[in-house]
Amino acid sequence: MKLAVPSETRPGERRVALVPDVVKRLVAAGWDVRVQSGAGDHSSFPDEAYAGAGAEVTPTDVATFEGADVVVHVQPLDAREAALVGEGTLVLSFLQPAGSVDALKILAGKRATVFSFDLLPRISRAQSMDALSSQATVSGYRAGLTAAMHLTRFFPMLMTAAGTVPPAKVLVMGVGVAGLQAIATSRRLGAAVRAYDVRAAAKEEAESLGATFVDLGVVAEGTGGYARELSEDEQARQREALAAEVAASDVVITTAAVPGRKAPILITAEMVAGMATGSLVVDMAADSGGNCELTEVGSIVVSGGTTIVGMANPPSDMSTHASFLYARNVANLLALLGKDGSVAPDWEDEIVTGTCVLRDGVPQGESTAGILGTSPGPTPKTGGDGGEPEQEGK
Repeated sequence: MKLAVPSETRPGERRVALVPDVVKRLVAAGWDVRVQSGAGDHSSFPDEAYAGAGAEVTPTDVATFEGADVVVHVQPLDAREAALVGEGTLVLSFLQPAGSVDALKILAGKRATVFSFDLLPRISRAQSMDALSSQATVSGYRAGLTAAMHLTRFFPMLMTAAGTVPPAKVLVMGVGVAGLQAIATSRRLGAAVRAYDVRAAAKEEAESLGATFVDLGVVAEGTGGYARELSEDEQARQREALAAEVAASDVVITTAAVPGRKAPILITAEMVAGMATGSLVVDMAADSGGNCELTEVGSIVVSGGTTIVGMANPPSDMSTHASFLYARNVANLLALLGKDGSVAPDWEDEIVTGTCVLRDGVPQGESTAGILGTSPGPTPKTGGDGGEPEQEGK
């Protein structure tokens, strides 16, 4: 089985889907791994390291895709890359179908089987494959460092001969994996941290890391460990209650997101205007629209003396360890999809079915089917047509 690792082409993306250490494990397990030259350069993994791990280093994306049974990527394939995918190939990546319609149509026409880490079920057995969580860990850590770097004050309390400097007051909004890492990082740097989330279950987690939990009386528990989307009335009550908390903070780090939807606005322009001069907002949800009304993705905006940092693809800024973690998630999902370098998914497994976007080109689920303008399933059976049998589950 040929496993292809093309270079990432999305602007600003520095990660790579597999690192040499994981390539070595996959080669030992029976995979024939092919890595495009330069794919790991931005993550400090040179071609020589991949070759030393047993991979074939290919000169172009065309050569990398050619004859591949499986393609692994970080970002979704674009239409040009999808056109290079062979008939019946299996593709693993982050893929939000609504933002990848053209590529999905091409992959469906090629009868590809496509899995997305965005859809991985939030169950204990799937934790080792949970790339969303591993990358959110990187993002949260990066957000804490970004806040400390841009704030023109100290994070820790300092007692000096010239006087005592009080600790920075940091408010973290959204206590998921990213928020928890932002709390932990800010606490390590010495800040006094408060945390807010619409999920009541987040209180214990935030407090376990030394943060003070802010209860605004708005609760929105969703499914799978996520928050549900707030109603307009709930959003209005939330913003009103948050205004005083935001105004009292030196730094606000926002992480709130609803899967598949635009990020909710938690900080309005009016709330920013109420912050003290020199305050800072670090918006980790900038890629999905931003939690702050004034956020511009990938930019730093100053409004009334407050700086708003719109973080774009934060895991990419720490590409070495982000790739290190992602590669292990990929290897663990591949191990579930087959053994000894083969592909034979158990289509009764909830991780397999929950993560699948296309199976043999057929959309899985109403959402993907609606995007492609077709109907979901039934999935065609493989083999049995008198020709070469197809690999099971592809």
